[in-house]
Amino acid sequence: MNLLARCIDRPASELAGFAPDLLLDLKVQASEAVAVARAQADKIDQALDIRYGKRAAEQRFAVGKDTGTVTLTEGAVRISCEVPKKVEWDQAVLGRIVERIRAAGENPAEFVEISYRVSETKYTAWPVSMRASFEPARTLKPGKPVFRLSLTEGQA
Repeated sequence: MNLLARCIDRPASELAGFAPDLLLDLKVQASEAVAVARAQADKIDQALDIRYGKRAAEQRFAVGKDTGTVTLTEGAVRISCEVPKKVEWDQAVLGRIVERIRAAGENPAEFVEISYRVSETKYTAWPVSMRASFEPARTLKPGKPVFRLSLTEGQA
């Protein structure tokens, strides 16, 4: 049994007391296990698509849909196949439409959601005087910490 399997049920507070080299080994083993699991899940999804994709597409086509969920049955197994909608809007075209709506005396907010974003890279490159006017609109929220472990040079 590998170290990861022996530690699976231990609380994080206990693992925190492990030596750094053991934590490194656990992190490597966990990362490898995740990669293997993702590869296996991808392969199973490919197999499901090979086996049921055409039938699901035909069922969607029969009702005039390109996306959505269809249900197939094989033996005692019900297979739901969902093709989600992924809509992308051309921002430049939308901008022109918003301007036409505004020029016609209408409120574009009744038709489209308008949001503003500032590239963090551009923001940090601005002079302090320009950044100051944007500060009230900016909130920095920390993300989840990511720890990377590696051996120092000369260590085996």
